[in-house]
Amino acid sequence: MIKKTLYLENPAYLSMKNAQLIIKLPEIEKNDSLPETFKESSVKTIPIEDIGVLILDNKQITLTHGLIESLLANNCALITCNSNRMPVGLMLPLEGNTLQRERFQAQIDASVPLKKQLWQQTIQAKIENQATVLKQCKGAEIRNMMAWTNQVKSGDSDNLESRAAAYYWKNLFPDIENFTRGREEIPPNNLLNYGYAILRAVVARSLVASGLLPTFGIHHHNRYNAYCLADDIMEPYRPFVDKLVVEMVDSGIDFQELSKEIKIKLLSIPVLDVFIDGQRSPLMIAAGKTTSSLAKCYIGEQRKITYPYFE
Repeated sequence: MIKKTLYLENPAYLSMKNAQLIIKLPEIEKNDSLPETFKESSVKTIPIEDIGVLILDNKQITLTHGLIESLLANNCALITCNSNRMPVGLMLPLEGNTLQRERFQAQIDASVPLKKQLWQQTIQAKIENQATVLKQCKGAEIRNMMAWTNQVKSGDSDNLESRAAAYYWKNLFPDIENFTRGREEIPPNNLLNYGYAILRAVVARSLVASGLLPTFGIHHHNRYNAYCLADDIMEPYRPFVDKLVVEMVDSGIDFQELSKEIKIKLLSIPVLDVFIDGQRSPLMIAAGKTTSSLAKCYIGEQRKITYPYFE
């Protein structure tokens, strides 16, 4: 079943009852002049088991501890946003798989050669997907990128990821003067940042469900980053976000600010169509297949990560 992504941007009281997320609006609850029947009809309920990602984008949203516990027990990724309405925090369950200890140990004990091979596969998949986006969206020349895909060595020792990225970003937004990819750079970087934050939550959630620690990466190893593995595994998924953003920019939409219309489109990321293992699949389901295959690589059941691709 495809889990729902919920986005809340108005003040709200969130609680739990009978395995349901209960949403109440403060302006209604505090208004004593309103009849009780009206208050009751304004309450929204959603089964907690149906929620995959919950995004909180208002400082006047309150949650009960019981709700948080239930969300985490159902492997829901809980995202909080800052004053700029950008995702800033991510909460995930500590227990997400019955074989967790075994897989934790296999992940921690993974050899350097194995991690280098996994990173090689990751970068190959990422560059190939970037090339497809350039071809489909911009009709750009991609023979060089396809050649780089085949030249990636174990651990990407020649840093072809960086070479491909330079070419990719130069050609992805050719009509935007001085465009550079960066968190603090000019729009549509704001759209990319928001989209990647949602993607990161989806991948981190899948890692936990597969019994893996999002903290221990195969390549990223920043001591202050609690989601190094999520940042590794999401790399081949980034081009799916990029394609969505390019389509939004090319549609003529005003992308200088993260409007409600833009956020709604970006919140569709978990259900974007991708291809994986020869089948069409929602991105969230594909992420689960990817992280499950990674767990099997760690315990020696297979040697290749299963990544998504474009049709």
